Amino acid sequence: MRRPEEALVVVHRSGPAGREFLVLERAPDRHGYWHVVAGALEVDETPAHAAARELREETGLDAVPENLEREFAYRLVDEPPDVRARFSPEVTEIAVHAFAVEASAGWEPQLDEEHVGYCWCSAENALALLEYEEPRAAVREVVRRLGDPA
Repeated sequence: MRRPEEALVVVHRSGPAGREFLVLERAPDRHGYWHVVAGALEVDETPAHAAARELREETGLDAVPENLEREFAYRLVDEPPDVRARFSPEVTEIAVHAFAVEASAGWEPQLDEEHVGYCWCSAENALALLEYEEPRAAVREVVRRLGDPA
């Protein structure tokens, strides 16, 4: 059974038109939605370690994400049956720890098998693409901290 905790990482960089946010397209066998870097915490893994590991695995970026000191949770009952099956029956929600990292201008991700595409976009476009509220809230928090309009 999987641990009911996840880390998500908002990757951003300076672009020609301003701040850009990385949004990843999940593979069809992983429900095909747009998301940020994210994944489950492994046994005995801290949220910070999971954030750095997922960042490296999903994009190839080896960096230390900044803890946004924001935690979210989502209800497991709202997830598809194959997702719910990964957890013990008594688990009702998943805790999400939010992080951010700034990539260098011009850096491009090397996607893993979980993803079929990506785009760099404005905060507004990222918010429109992202499927779930937790990554949208994390993007908003990064925008707030950077002082960028969104």
